[in-house]
Amino acid sequence: MPEPAAASSLTRHPSFVLFWCARTFTNGAYMMQGVAVGWQIYELTNDPFDLGLVGLAQFVPLVGFSLIIGQVADLFDRRLVVASCQLSKAVAALALAIGTARGALSRDAMLAILFVSGTARAFEIPTIHALLPGIVPARLLPRAIAASASAQQTAVICGPSLGGLLYMLSPTGVYATCTIVFIAASVLISLIHIAPRTEERKPISLETLFAGFRYIRSRPVLLGAISLDLFAVLLGGVTALLPIYARDILETGPWALGVLRSAPAVGALATSIVLARHAIGGAGHLMFAAVGMFGLASLAFGLSTSLVVSFLALMVYGASDAISVIIRQSLVQMRTPYEMLGRVLAVNSMFTGSSGSLGEFRAGAVAAALGAVPSALIGGFGTIAVMLIWMWAFPQLRRVDKLAPDAEAGK
Repeated sequence: MPEPAAASSLTRHPSFVLFWCARTFTNGAYMMQGVAVGWQIYELTNDPFDLGLVGLAQFVPLVGFSLIIGQVADLFDRRLVVASCQLSKAVAALALAIGTARGALSRDAMLAILFVSGTARAFEIPTIHALLPGIVPARLLPRAIAASASAQQTAVICGPSLGGLLYMLSPTGVYATCTIVFIAASVLISLIHIAPRTEERKPISLETLFAGFRYIRSRPVLLGAISLDLFAVLLGGVTALLPIYARDILETGPWALGVLRSAPAVGALATSIVLARHAIGGAGHLMFAAVGMFGLASLAFGLSTSLVVSFLALMVYGASDAISVIIRQSLVQMRTPYEMLGRVLAVNSMFTGSSGSLGEFRAGAVAAALGAVPSALIGGFGTIAVMLIWMWAFPQLRRVDKLAPDAEAGK
């Protein structure tokens, strides 16, 4: 762990600046690719269920490799792991570019490529989060997490809009651009300096493989925060429905899909900037309120037939999600020993990250059976129900006040 620094500004930590830029680049490219893939597959098959399969192809690696991911993050140089993931995503994006240029991409081929990209992202997400405590002093960690979230939201704002515009000019150009950006992110990550790790790194065993699960299960605050986020996003996620809303309900084109994909990030970015500058009080109650608002925003989006109303609803949706994510990430990173952070974050990523992908599958499958509007409404009501149940089931989480480095370990 790095020693406390005199500087209180995150920008005075060059490695954090490199980290922020790398995260912006990789998430921006990933969102650009997501817009292109969503539109291309829906245009190819005209089947909402296939949009759900896109999420499923990226969900499987998060679950299938979860035990290995945590071990890799804790045993190897985390910078090398993240940089390698960027290069793997660049190869996948290049395959999409070449296949699109040749007109040779089928639905199954695209899903196979997305599985490769999803596997790389599955290893990347917990590892890149585990880098933060080695980059900034512990007292700056909550602000660094919020600033890191702002990097993601900046990318989500710019990436989908740019992806939609580029797709109108050249679908191949979108994937080629993503390839270049992923490579740039790999270079930036490799330049980061982190505090040397002096703890003993235990060899792989059944005990170390399941250490992350045991740690979270024994701490109700962490278990409650992670599971709350899992079920809220699983039920309330509407990302897979955006191509349907853009084309069939709002009767627009790829540019509007990019705008809709960016809308949650507009709200999330504003929220992240505020939280990066101010301490969070009443964290438990605030997290539950944010999840409830997330569900209400899903309901508003589901009922909307106006691009403006849909954009505003998705802004609130993104702002609420950002509050929940920042509080959860702060609790996990500040209440977990540094030497096992990779394993705990891998479990966290498996549940919360896979909930987004599996939530897309849920939304697409329900939309195929009942329609896009019922799919969004069922998700919104389900999210509110989950929030109420978790308030009763995890009173320890409800009582969390401030996010502080010296908080007790999740008890």
